Amino acid sequence: MARLAALVCLPGATVTGAQGKRPHRLVIQVSSSDVEAHGGALRNAVNLQNALGPENVDIEVVAYGPGVGMMLAEGEHADRVAELVARGIAFSACGNTLGEMRGRGEQAALVDGVREVTAGVLRIIELQEQGYTYIRP
Repeated sequence: MARLAALVCLPGATVTGAQGKRPHRLVIQVSSSDVEAHGGALRNAVNLQNALGPENVDIEVVAYGPGVGMMLAEGEHADRVAELVARGIAFSACGNTLGEMRGRGEQAALVDGVREVTAGVLRIIELQEQGYTYIRP
C-alpha cells in the first residue's frame, strides 16, 4: 500500500502497466470471412493509433477461423496488413486454423510480419490477462 501511495504522490507520475508497457492496450478479434468486417477492424486499429499516438498504445489483431483470410499473403487486405505491421501494429494468426487449411491443401502463407500463434482464442485470453481491452468489430 505504501508503494502505491508513493506513486500517487509523485508529480507527473503515470502508471503504464506492470511491465512498463504503453498505457493503452487493445486486442481486436477477427473471426469472420466478411471482407468489410476485416476493413473495419483495420480502420479501428489505425484510428486508435492515430488518436493516441503509436507511443501510447499497443494494438494486436488476432484472427482465427475464417478471419485468418485477412492475414493471408494472397488476401484482399494483404497490402494494408503489411502497411500496419510496418506501423507497429501486431498481427497474430491462429495456428489451429492454418494447420487445418494446410491439411486440406489450401494456400496458407501469411503476410510478412504476421506471426502464427498456437491458437487464436488462447492468444486473446493471454492478452486480456495482460490487461488488453478486447473488441470485436
